[in-house]
Amino acid sequence: MIKKIEKEAKKYFESSSGCHDWSHVERVKKLALLIGKKEKADLFVLEIASLLHDIKRKEEMELKGSFCHAIEGEKEAKKILDKYDISDEQKKNICHCIRTHRYRNNDMPETIEAKVLFDADKLDSIGAIGLARAFLFAGSSGSCNLYTNNEKKIAKLKKDMSFTKEDSAILEYEIKLKKIKNEMMTKTGKEMAKDRHNYMVEFIKRFWIEVKGKK
Repeated sequence: MIKKIEKEAKKYFESSSGCHDWSHVERVKKLALLIGKKEKADLFVLEIASLLHDIKRKEEMELKGSFCHAIEGEKEAKKILDKYDISDEQKKNICHCIRTHRYRNNDMPETIEAKVLFDADKLDSIGAIGLARAFLFAGSSGSCNLYTNNEKKIAKLKKDMSFTKEDSAILEYEIKLKKIKNEMMTKTGKEMAKDRHNYMVEFIKRFWIEVKGKK
C-alpha cells in the first residue's frame, strides 16, 4: 500500500524546484521514521504523511504563494487516501499531519505523529542542507540577491518576503531559520536541531566576514 501511495505522490513532484523536490520528501521521511521510532509514534501514519506532505508545494510555488500548500495538500491527500483500506482514525491523523506541518501556519500539530512530521520537515530546512535549500529557493522564486545588506532591518518587520525582490537566503535565516531550533516539538527533534543550528550560526558568521573581505 505504501509503495502505491509513494508512486502516486511522486507524480506531483515532476519538474519541481530542487528546494522542494522528491529528494526533500525522501529526507523528511527518513528523519520522520528515525524520530518516530524514538518517540513511539505510529510509523505507518508517519511514512504516508511524509510522502504526501508537500504534494501541493510545486503548485504553490508556481502561483507565487497565493495559497497554502499544507491546507490544499490535505484536501488532495484525502482523495488519495480514500482509495486505500486505511482506518478512519489513521486517515484523520495523516491529514492532520499534512495540514499542520507548515511553520507559518497557526494550526498547530496535536498528535505525536504530527509533531514528529513537523520536526522532520523543519530539520531539513536548517543545517547545511537547509541553507543550501534556502539559497536555491530565493533564486528560483524570483530574487537575484545573494544578500542585500538589509536582511536584519527587513526581518524586524516580521513580514513574509518570499517571492519578492528583497528575498534572499540570508533573509530567510534572519526571519525563520535561526528560530527553528526553539520551535521543535519533540525531545528527539530538539536534540537533533542543536547541531544543525550551530552549523548555520557559524556559516552566517563566516559569510559576513567574507563579505567584508576580512578573510
